Amino acid sequence: MVATPAYTVVLNWLEEQLRHGKIRVGDKLPAERALAEHFSISRASVREAIRILDAMGLVRSATGSGPQAGATVVSEPSAALGWALRMHIATRALPVKDVVTTRLMLETQAAWDAASGENADLSNRDDILNQARELLDRMDDPEISNEEFHTLDAQFHLLLTSLAGNVVLETIMVSLREATIGYVQETVATLEDWPSIRTRLQTQHREILAAVTARDGKQATRMLRDHINWFYSLVPRTEK
Repeated sequence: MVATPAYTVVLNWLEEQLRHGKIRVGDKLPAERALAEHFSISRASVREAIRILDAMGLVRSATGSGPQAGATVVSEPSAALGWALRMHIATRALPVKDVVTTRLMLETQAAWDAASGENADLSNRDDILNQARELLDRMDDPEISNEEFHTLDAQFHLLLTSLAGNVVLETIMVSLREATIGYVQETVATLEDWPSIRTRLQTQHREILAAVTARDGKQATRMLRDHINWFYSLVPRTEK
């Protein structure tokens, strides 16, 4: 039987403290020495726990001895999920095809909800739609780099997802986009006619935005599905 690592007591303790509201986002964790003494473990085990919490997007560490030093509780779940997904995609434990299929299922549901607006606070709906239009206008510039185009593309999709009003769904979508951005860039580098593909992507983006703006959930969902499937069809079969 494998022994439980000593640092897990710190992880379990923090979960309990957060769940019961005894520690909140923005609070500082006790010093390493205090945690080590409290749990009767080594400071090395405490540091390991902090490193894991940092990777999980739950704390941010700062070195030094001033008031800013130490570990502060944060909440960045998409960063941690995106990092984990990228690693497992790299090992091929998570096939890219399955990741794309998952994105397709989640993002089409988000498009339906974003178009209907039934699940969201619509007070900033117009602002978000205007931001999405501005992103597409920037993406129309033929002088921007492919890297910037992909970054703006991801922001566009995430803005529309945010209209669904589902924080968990939005977090997962951010993670999926972060996990596949490198793969997308590598794929584009192999495409011979990227300029025409980019033009078609922009046409699809504007059609999707128009459907969401018009609150046509059925049309938005169909167009988004076609958009994702079409781009994925360009990927060489050996990489699927």
